[in-house]
Amino acid sequence: MGDWKLAYHANCWGPLGGSAEGVTSITQLSYQTFGDMDRAFADIAGAGYAGVELFDGNLLERSAAELGKALADNGLSLVAAYSGANFIFDEVLPEELARVARAADRAAELGAPHLVVGGGAKRFDGIRETDYHKLAAALDRVKALADDRGLTAHYHPHLSTIVEGPEEVHKIFGLTEIDFCPDTAHLAAAGSDPARLVRELSDRISYIHLKGLQREPFMFTPLDEGDVPSGPILDAIRDTDFSGWICVELDAWEDPAEGARRSRKALEPALAN
Repeated sequence: MGDWKLAYHANCWGPLGGSAEGVTSITQLSYQTFGDMDRAFADIAGAGYAGVELFDGNLLERSAAELGKALADNGLSLVAAYSGANFIFDEVLPEELARVARAADRAAELGAPHLVVGGGAKRFDGIRETDYHKLAAALDRVKALADDRGLTAHYHPHLSTIVEGPEEVHKIFGLTEIDFCPDTAHLAAAGSDPARLVRELSDRISYIHLKGLQREPFMFTPLDEGDVPSGPILDAIRDTDFSGWICVELDAWEDPAEGARRSRKALEPALAN
């Protein structure tokens, strides 16, 4: 466990949304948590995490100097930036990649090792097989722009995209060279066995999202408080000799600091070993 470092995503310290300007200007579209990131940093550090992941909108909402000071004041490292795009529409792809590049620039400026993207739009009239090839080609371009900035790029399969279940996960990683960031809750919700995917695609995994899931009613939970036990997943991570950052997250929680502490407590047995 000494080679595992724990981070936490700052995404639940306020309502989740994005930039309204993105409706008419794709280069301005971003994810954002509308909350106090200084409070999030203090709570995350207080819960015992060493790093933090930020949405691209929060990463870019203030200067690098201001954000770097806030991180340093709490003893945190910026571990990753999270962005996303449709990735399948040729005409808008350059705009989307320009936006991802802007987030990557800031992440690199602040010394983050990772860039994570989600996406792969579902068309109104259904998924086309060619969309997987378009997505894969776009992800290779994300990888290239991340490589140019000294970042490791990852694709995050996500509910509501064209890559949800295990067949789609294997399909896309057979078409692209980008790394795989497994989100254990999204994978489980889409019918995958997260531990099995970690084992099957271990050579593509260098960064991980851990999250709990309650299936009915649907909600994300702190680790081990829903229907997806973390033990088999942690065993798979250990058995595949993973080394690096693991980011715990919880998309929404009434008391985000409490949620962070509860997940950290759930990991204590694994940390002790």
